[in-house]
Formats: sequence, C-alpha cells, structure tokens
Amino acid sequence: MGSSGRGYDWRDKLRTIAATAAITSAGWILVGAVLLTRRVDPPPAAQVQIPLPSASPQALAGTSTVQPPGGLIIPVEGVGRDELSDTWGQSRSGGARRHEAIDITAPQGTPVLAAAPGVVEKLFVSERGGITAYVRSADRRVIYYYAHLDRYAPGLSEQQQVRAGQLLGYVGTTGNVAPGGPHLHFAVNVARPEEKWYQGTPVNPYPLLTR
Repeated sequence: MGSSGRGYDWRDKLRTIAATAAITSAGWILVGAVLLTRRVDPPPAAQVQIPLPSASPQALAGTSTVQPPGGLIIPVEGVGRDELSDTWGQSRSGGARRHEAIDITAPQGTPVLAAAPGVVEKLFVSERGGITAYVRSADRRVIYYYAHLDRYAPGLSEQQQVRAGQLLGYVGTTGNVAPGGPHLHFAVNVARPEEKWYQGTPVNPYPLLTR
C-alpha cells in the first residue's frame, strides 16, 4: 500500500505539471495571435510647413489682400471709416465704364493725405481725373491714385518720398466732377515693378480702408 501510494503521488504530480505547461503554452499562443492581428499605427509624421507662392496681381484683383504694413489710413482728413461708401463697380459715363475706385466726399479744400508711404511717381492733369497724383509703394507693387484735387500741397514734386498721412493736396472738383460735388477719387492698383504709373490691376480700396 505504501509503495502504491507513492506511485500515485508521482503520477499525479506529472499530470499537474503537464496540465500547467499546456495551459501556459495555450496562453502564449493566444497572446501571440493577438499581437499578430493587432493593428499598430505608425507614429504621427512631423508637420511640414509648405511656403505658398506669392499671389499674382491678377489673382489679387477685386480682393482685399493688398495692404501695406500697418494698413491704409483714410486719405481725406476728418473722414471716419464709418463715413465711407463703397462706390466700387458703379456705372459711369452712361454705363460705358465701371467705377474702379471709391469716391470720398468732403468740402472743397479739405486736406488729402497719403494713404500709405511711397514715392510720388507722377503728378498729372487729365481731362477725366483733373489734377491727380500717383504714389507708388517702395517695392513698386502698389500704386495709389488721387484724383479731382483742387491743388497740390506746396512743394510736392515727382520722385519725392512721402510718409503715410503726409499732405498731398486738397479735395476739389477738377476733371469730370458734377458741379457742387467735391470729392476725392481714390484708387489702388496692383502692378508689376516694370509697369508704368498708369498701369496695373485695380483692386477695391473700400475693404482696405475699413478693415
């Protein structure tokens, strides 16, 4: 009986060891299967900033993206932003042309100021614009046009550098202005550096002045 009892204990231990090994093996097999079927996402890629090319003058036409550092100032002294009217695109000359500027109404003789710094590229008198001034930005890419002036500021000359807010002239009625309607005709053209003072692509000044 003693020998039979010891043999039983030995066989029982073997069965326990075998069962434990089987369970352990099955567990590792299960873990391996899970790992093999599990989706492992790659680490997120680093963000790369891609510089965008500069917009062409044609792409900027009719938009409000052209603005010098610090923005434009109202080119007529004493006129607030809320007093401006968007006259861009209105019919002129009986529908023969569109108004590619804004008109800023003010009493005759009100000072006209440079909306942005630049160089006086041309002082010109024309039948339609009357007494006019063209001021070009330092990079030659923006032309600011002031028309229907009563007269120029004393000493104003071509190739003169002007700062924003500097006196250019005075509101008048020269050119094709209705009697009793003094105002400044203010236009902004985007241009290539090689283009002339009377060329370029018009953009609406209103959002540039009111933003």
